Amino acid sequence: MAQGGRKDLDQADIRILRALMADCRLTVAQLADRVGLSSSPCWQRVKRLERDGYIIGYTALLDQKLLGLTETVIIEVTLDRHDDEILEMFGKSMAEMPEVLEVYLTTGEYDYLVKVAVDGTSGYEEFLREKLYRVPGIRHTRSSFALRCLKQQYSVIPSI
Repeated sequence: MAQGGRKDLDQADIRILRALMADCRLTVAQLADRVGLSSSPCWQRVKRLERDGYIIGYTALLDQKLLGLTETVIIEVTLDRHDDEILEMFGKSMAEMPEVLEVYLTTGEYDYLVKVAVDGTSGYEEFLREKLYRVPGIRHTRSSFALRCLKQQYSVIPSI
């Protein structure tokens, strides 16, 4: 991959990425038709985009509410200390918790932002008591419940 990423991309690559972001279940023929290429060159480009790390995976987006996870909570976490052992243990713990959707190491007052999906306030209390507060090294947390999601997007393609 080129330094800084997107320098290796041309307009056809961008059209492929945008089409796959909108619907990753497209067949190669459908994708080729949408982006204005024939199937074989389109398939080769998709494989190159995967190989070069631009496409890191494909996934199904699920409706959390229909699955019984009615609340999304953003938790700010401060750790006691920042040595490699604590950071590794925290990261491993977050990766093992199915309620945890996203975790970001951040700058500022808090060390991490953690996004979780839970079944109501009682589900959140259980998550705190039974999981999060048992992770060694946590000094402080602050939580905010999301009232409504105004935009949900998982990637963005900058203009070239």
